[in-house]
Amino acid sequence: MFYVDNRLQFPVRVETPDPLFARALQQAIGGVEGEIRVAMQYFFQACGARGDARFRELLMNTAAEELGHIEMLATAVAMNLEGAPLSMQEEAAADPVAGAILGGINLKNLLSAGLSAMPIDSDGVPFNMSHIYASGNIAADMHANVTAESTGRILAVRLYNMTTDPGMREMLAFLIARDTMHQNQFLAALEELGGAEGVFPIPNSFPQEEENQDFNYAFLGFQADGSEPVAGRWSEGTSIDGKGEFTTRAHEPMGEEPDLGSARPNSGAQSEQME
Repeated sequence: MFYVDNRLQFPVRVETPDPLFARALQQAIGGVEGEIRVAMQYFFQACGARGDARFRELLMNTAAEELGHIEMLATAVAMNLEGAPLSMQEEAAADPVAGAILGGINLKNLLSAGLSAMPIDSDGVPFNMSHIYASGNIAADMHANVTAESTGRILAVRLYNMTTDPGMREMLAFLIARDTMHQNQFLAALEELGGAEGVFPIPNSFPQEEENQDFNYAFLGFQADGSEPVAGRWSEGTSIDGKGEFTTRAHEPMGEEPDLGSARPNSGAQSEQME
């Protein structure tokens, strides 16, 4: 169940409407780094969460917050489109706002939504849910969420640097701060699950003695000349999960050259393939 409060989570104000910036803000709504993505990701993770109910509550609360961020950004898009021309004939050459229309703002905001936000990215591509990660494994989901919040914070910082409008910078500074918290809360959840040594390898429910012991902590190089792969923390010393020792070596093919045989009759293949 969800409850609605007609007030925004944080004030949204625009001193100088900027239709081109409205297009940029659409990426924070419907882009792969945007708020629709994280809201739906945390929501479906929560709906499928099994075990400790606190993690479900953590996810559902954050999903609800992200819906509020969509509301804030949609309001900001509409406010930045204020004053945009409704006709391409409105003295486009003389009007800087009309010039912005002709110079690259997203016409979908005008033609399909009447100067309002839409569930699209900055190029007008609808968000299609293909970047929603909800695996049913709480540790894997928390890792995915740290990545989602990291890329979201990168986007918000880029948007912050694109504008000089005080109101927009104030709103984005708030969203950047929330991304900071969300990164940390999901990392804290991973720590509560046992940290690197308790969580990895994911899923930790699979018995490691059943995996190939020659390759579970080996960094493999695939250089054509057979030289050793680049060395780093990932190639020597105790593994991050504390359950093995990193090794490194150039890898050579261990399997056979594949031969699938002849094609079956009536399979649509060429006659030469069935010989």
